[in-house]
Amino acid sequence: MSLKYVVQRVGSFLITIIVSATLIFIVTRITPQDPIQALIGRMASRGRMIEGGEELIRAYEERFGLDKPEYVQYIVYMKNLLLHGDMGVSLAYYPTPVSSLILNALPWTIGLFFVSTIIAFLLGNLLGAIAAWPNSPRLIKSLIYTLMPISVIPYYLLALILIFIFSINLDLFPMGGSTSIGTARGWNFATVIDVIRHAFLPSLSIILAVVGFWVLSMRGTMMTVLGEDYLVYSKAKGLTQKTIFLKYAVRNASLPQVTALALDLGRIVSGQVLVEIIFSYPGVGWVLYNALRTADYFVIQGVVLFVIISVALSTLILDLIYPLLDPRIAYREATR
Repeated sequence: MSLKYVVQRVGSFLITIIVSATLIFIVTRITPQDPIQALIGRMASRGRMIEGGEELIRAYEERFGLDKPEYVQYIVYMKNLLLHGDMGVSLAYYPTPVSSLILNALPWTIGLFFVSTIIAFLLGNLLGAIAAWPNSPRLIKSLIYTLMPISVIPYYLLALILIFIFSINLDLFPMGGSTSIGTARGWNFATVIDVIRHAFLPSLSIILAVVGFWVLSMRGTMMTVLGEDYLVYSKAKGLTQKTIFLKYAVRNASLPQVTALALDLGRIVSGQVLVEIIFSYPGVGWVLYNALRTADYFVIQGVVLFVIISVALSTLILDLIYPLLDPRIAYREATR
């Protein structure tokens, strides 16, 4: 892997962040809703007396820099973001920084994302590989026809179906939240079980929405490697079926799947945002939902940019470690 390749990939990553931040800034400014007007409206709806409304609006706009021309706001925003990592402060939860809101929600999002993605990826690829392998159980092969119809159901609809079945009808799992109301959080067994119960349905909805894709994709990839010479040679050497299956067939068939995972991260993350909203799960998606309801410019910019950075960074990492997964691949400068 050449230095030039690494520099190009990192450069593309930085350009993606700058372009994304610019587009997010523009989109939030062209929306018809005024964040200050929305803030004053919420204060009035709570029974608070609003005196000197115009002066109060001007004071808020001056405090948050919204009274300046938009190009000046953009320069200030990009300067603070790139030089200091400052995403601003929340309009709805002033003076809480946007980064604090994201950091508080981040553990819930990361836990849900990694657990769901890893389980779906590993389980889907394993089932797909077994389904394509000769003399594999018919039960595994029939799972493809069960999982594929489920995978075409949208995240949000699948989440609502799970709530209807397991929460309303069977009353096995809570409908939302991260912990039971009134319980004290702590590092103990009861809290862990409570957190797992609340995360089960959100995680299951994400897994079911993508696992069928991995099963079908891995099955197709496995079919292409079954006739390769290295499999014939491994059989001639007298290796066991388990060794041939895991070390030769699955290992080589998994390489395109890693690339597909990098390309599919955006869809998974966007789907998780909807899942968090439906289950009132206190992750980054829930923070974004509240920011959209309150027209909180800086939180919307921060959360969307964070999601884009997460997907771009994950793709960059997968791209850089790809040669380690397949020693035959080497990124080097083209020779003349």
